[in-house]
Amino acid sequence: MTTPTIDVRRADVCCVAIAECFRGDGEIVANPIGTIPRIGGLLARLSFEPDLVMTDGEAMFTNADGAVEAWNPYRTMFDVVWSGRRHVIMGGSQIDPYGNQNFAAIGDMKKPKAQLLGFRGAPGNTINNVTSYWIPNHGPRVFVEGVDVVTGVGFDRAEAAGAAATRYHGLRYVVTNLAVLDFEQPHHRMRLRSVHPGVTVDDVVQATGFELVVPAEVPTSRLPTDEELALLERLDPQGARFEEVPGG
Repeated sequence: MTTPTIDVRRADVCCVAIAECFRGDGEIVANPIGTIPRIGGLLARLSFEPDLVMTDGEAMFTNADGAVEAWNPYRTMFDVVWSGRRHVIMGGSQIDPYGNQNFAAIGDMKKPKAQLLGFRGAPGNTINNVTSYWIPNHGPRVFVEGVDVVTGVGFDRAEAAGAAATRYHGLRYVVTNLAVLDFEQPHHRMRLRSVHPGVTVDDVVQATGFELVVPAEVPTSRLPTDEELALLERLDPQGARFEEVPGG
């Protein structure tokens, strides 16, 4: 693999950061939800995680080119989900220092200021599977001290619920348009892992509505290689990734 010889845009870095979320996962179901997560998941499969199993969003397992590999009926998918053999990447309208996520409503759930997606599968996803998050607009209204409604379960709430909730629970990464974050040990508070090219640590701190764990040295997020850039063009020839994360 070679370092890139052309200018790399922020969206490309985000796709690579999503791909890196799946590094080392092996033969599990990768369920990246959204434009850049889907592109990043396919990039991981085509480059360094060839055993990842992808879905077509309905009833089939497919390869990175969309060819059907196996039938995946609804009941079988739940067997996979409940046994912890999946890594899902979801979005979030709010997320707190311990990874509790909200995309149900803003404000009091009894009379919300804004009604959003609802709970969807977030509680079951976070309790049963490794979960990462993709946040395309990193800001203090998303990264909050406390979420209005808990849809995805964070480390603190899973631990409070006991062994049944922590058996498969594991929040791994939060990838945003500014940075990559994870959760430090042993307290599981959100930590700055890397900043994207052109972004400073202070940029991320100012865009976060709670105190991050910031290491003494914060590296720059990995750039895609020439080979990965070619794969990104193959996976996203229309450039949908640049609509989600515009700019250089």
